[in-house]
Amino acid sequence: MSTPERLIESTRELLWERGYVGTSPKAILERSGAGQGSMYHHFKGGKPDLALAAIRRTAEELRATAEAVLDGPGTPYERIEAYLRRERDVLRGCPVGRLTMDPDVIASAELREPVDETLDAIRERLAGIVEEGKEHGQFGPELDGEEIAATILATVQGGYVLARASGSPAAFDTGVRGLLSLLSPR
Repeated sequence: MSTPERLIESTRELLWERGYVGTSPKAILERSGAGQGSMYHHFKGGKPDLALAAIRRTAEELRATAEAVLDGPGTPYERIEAYLRRERDVLRGCPVGRLTMDPDVIASAELREPVDETLDAIRERLAGIVEEGKEHGQFGPELDGEEIAATILATVQGGYVLARASGSPAAFDTGVRGLLSLLSPR
């Protein structure tokens, strides 16, 4: 792996573990095994530029993973179920969602942009699937695709928080089961 790749991957891991504030240039260099000056050689703006590259990559991967499941086979309900039940490292939390709790990320429009774009894209895709389900009579006509999509994202992100707080993925799983029972086809 090239030095820039090692720097990006190390930064991604550290942002997930520690957040932006807790990710120091020294920690990035130590984790990546890169030499002094490597960060500034490859990322002229230093930590902010490297963090942006790492956040973009994490956001792109999360979006691609979600879309692969949401665009997969099955009925609208089955695709939403597959998204909710897909394998996750629940106790680590969402690598993108956790960034929303970082004040430095939220304060920076540039760092926040890939986070917002990813969550918006997933929400839009979910809303489209709900509308598709309504058209096929799988979901009731009273359901609003945008509201259900927001509820699905809130269940996932809130499930991460509850699981981390309790130290058990059971809280995440309980939220998913509850939401799926509410969405269960008629």
